[in-house]
Amino acid sequence: MNWLLVVAGAAVGAPLRYLTDRIAKARFGLGLPWGTFAVNVVGSFVLGLLTGVSSERLHLLLGTGLCGALTTYSTFSYETLKLYEDGAKGYAVLNVAGSLAVGLGAVWLGVETARPW
Repeated sequence: MNWLLVVAGAAVGAPLRYLTDRIAKARFGLGLPWGTFAVNVVGSFVLGLLTGVSSERLHLLLGTGLCGALTTYSTFSYETLKLYEDGAKGYAVLNVAGSLAVGLGAVWLGVETARPW
């Protein structure tokens, strides 16, 4: 039955990822992959929050299902390579450095937010 929790989370995460990317491209254009950046940062924060939760079911639903479908390392890698190959080497470096720094900051903030007072 645990697989249903993963499927339910993924059924929400995948469309959210798609919609976020579409909205970001419409709003900011094609310069930097803001949609992928946004979903990866949000997913990092949610996974950080889950460190304070002991429920295996919640981890399956939100961690494995939702975040697994929402976040994307492969698209991040592809978009960064595409920026580089298209001559936007500075944007490629900015995408890597920004994604790493902000993603780590988001997971840290999630962990800190989940800590009991």
